[in-house]
Amino acid sequence: MEIALEQAKMGRLHILGEMNKVIAAPRSEMSEHAPRIVSFKIDPDKIRDVIGKGGTTIRSITEETGATVDVSDDGMIKIFSVDKAAGEEARKRIELITADVEVGAVYEGKVARLMDFGAFVTILPGRDGLVHISQICEERVEKVSDKLSEGDIVKVKVLEVDKQGRVRLSMKAVATEEV
Repeated sequence: MEIALEQAKMGRLHILGEMNKVIAAPRSEMSEHAPRIVSFKIDPDKIRDVIGKGGTTIRSITEETGATVDVSDDGMIKIFSVDKAAGEEARKRIELITADVEVGAVYEGKVARLMDFGAFVTILPGRDGLVHISQICEERVEKVSDKLSEGDIVKVKVLEVDKQGRVRLSMKAVATEEV
């Protein structure tokens, strides 16, 4: 029995020696094409934003990235993807949806609607803010449509978020910072 165990030990050591010739240490990064599970936690109050009305938001993330997203009641998000790119894209989208608007931060947004008194700009998915007509540029603006049109991509700075969650934006503040 002792001889058999010694031979098995020698055999294992020989196999490990051959393996070390090929690769001495495990890879620090997984292959780009290896399936992955990514998990992270979000604020439980934002779960409804991730799921969306009737599941539309989570369904669009799943369809467009190819990743499967599982949301727990405690805010734990699990993303199952067939490769790194799909998992990272799904995570990025969820982080954008759950991100809070930061006062003083500059965002690039899309003009969603024009009104007589200003323009509503989408700065994060599902988050619009108002650029008042007086905050469009330094000179006086008679009509919002003279300076902006729906679909324009503009840089805006967040001036404030009031108690009701309304976001006040300024294009003028970004222009004066860049000069």
